[in-house]
Amino acid sequence: MNSTAIIAALNALAHEHRLAAFRLLVQAGPEGLNAGTIAAGLGMSPAATSFHLKDLVRAGLIQPRHEGRQIFYSARFETMNGLVQYLTENCCGGDPCLPDCAPACAADAGTAS
Repeated sequence: MNSTAIIAALNALAHEHRLAAFRLLVQAGPEGLNAGTIAAGLGMSPAATSFHLKDLVRAGLIQPRHEGRQIFYSARFETMNGLVQYLTENCCGGDPCLPDCAPACAADAGTAS
């Protein structure tokens, strides 16, 4: 991801309702949720929810899918993973086995015998 995309994603997530919507869609998995279910899950009006979902779509964090008269939204996991990778790529100076980066080494620990 380039810095413009990273900034757009972080900006979109820097709001309580958009962050909650994104987390809800991550939990829902690839099938996603329709806009009404998202609004109900967030306790927001459909209009306010739509406003926030549009920002997440613009940032590339979620994608809409039309099914009949309903719009379903799902998280774009490749964007989420790219954002996490960008934020952690220089963790611990590039040495994933330093104590602060121990979770990154946990998978390797069992194979290092």
